[in-house]
Amino acid sequence: MFNLSKLRILAIGKVRKEWIKSGLNLYKKRLPKLSITEIKESNPVKESDVIRSLIKPNEFTVALCEEGENLTSLALANKIQNLNSERLVFIIGGANGLSPVIKNTANLRLSLSPLTFPHEIARLLLLEQLYRASTIVQGGPYHRH
Repeated sequence: MFNLSKLRILAIGKVRKEWIKSGLNLYKKRLPKLSITEIKESNPVKESDVIRSLIKPNEFTVALCEEGENLTSLALANKIQNLNSERLVFIIGGANGLSPVIKNTANLRLSLSPLTFPHEIARLLLLEQLYRASTIVQGGPYHRH
């Protein structure tokens, strides 16, 4: 099983839609050790500076972007489990996406889908996939093969 206290999310922007907040709250209850840090939306350079200041030297960074690797839920669960000794930080951009600096310095670029989603929905999808990954590793019934 992977250690959820070693996972965290840095996300640009606030979630404003109530239905997304409701979904996020559901997964936050299921993943109580997962921390999410919201970063104020501004311009990509300022956002990049804030993100870089929040990343700890020992963290494995995962930038969510459309150019990222497409993984199945099982592959994501295995990747997270194999990095269990690492502290992982997932980075979600705002309306303008992530700066090239963040994308190029990330240890992994991950795509949630070939489709483009608003950052609020990307956050909800990521939380659902992290919960799914934890149940896959634990052998729970949530994920059906």
